[in-house]
Amino acid sequence: FSGRNLVDNLPLAEYFSFSKDGPLAYRSFSTTVLTPDSSGGAFPSNLLSSKTVLTPERTIGLFEDLVIPVTNFHDEDEGFMVLPVDVFDVPIGKDIIHRVVLWQLAKRQQGTHSTKTISEVSGTGRKPWQRKGLGQARHGTLRRPQPRSHAIKLNKKVRRLGLKIALSARAAEGKLHVFEDLEVPTHKTKNIVNHVNQMENTKKVLLVDGCPINDNLKLATQNLHYVNVLPSIGLNVYSILLHDTLVMSRDAVDRLVERMRTPINR
Repeated sequence: FSGRNLVDNLPLAEYFSFSKDGPLAYRSFSTTVLTPDSSGGAFPSNLLSSKTVLTPERTIGLFEDLVIPVTNFHDEDEGFMVLPVDVFDVPIGKDIIHRVVLWQLAKRQQGTHSTKTISEVSGTGRKPWQRKGLGQARHGTLRRPQPRSHAIKLNKKVRRLGLKIALSARAAEGKLHVFEDLEVPTHKTKNIVNHVNQMENTKKVLLVDGCPINDNLKLATQNLHYVNVLPSIGLNVYSILLHDTLVMSRDAVDRLVERMRTPINR
């Protein structure tokens, strides 16, 4: 599995080179929650003058903050939220996404087979007993099996960039939704099913909440193969690409932005 089929459907965008003098250099952004004004829930005019409303037709990589409406499971208006440009409007790079997906798949692969080199062999190499005739299980060595790791190296800044690209792709497609919270009153599965059925062009949904995740939400989604729940700290590129719709709570967005802006420990 190469992971290519996961990135082929990402929206296209021009490639940009980042430098210390670029548009993202040393800029300070903040995630803000806005409430509807007296215009009946329309976007505030002062934001429209400097921000870009999130629509599926917008161009990626314009380095503009995104204004997105905040709702809930009952499709009620909860105001607006500004998504920072340095996390949700990064130019798409399919090569970066592909590298991160390969890194994730290789890291999780179970390495239960290994062949020892001459420097690793210790003790006898004699077969303990014959293969047939004794009624015993087959054994070829006295030593225990030596599992190995299939993990490959990938720099932390590339992993972080891959996550930003995946988030930007979902935002550009209009498949990123922000809820005030992911609290559900009961653990009944039918409630989640009804909410998911109301979403247009949705086959698989990824719900991302802050820590800890609501117990009712866990129970309500555990029997649905097309709905998965993750904490914000566990959000990753592979999970985003496996689901065509991403739903995040306000708390999850705040935690994710803080995580993306934390300096990388070298």
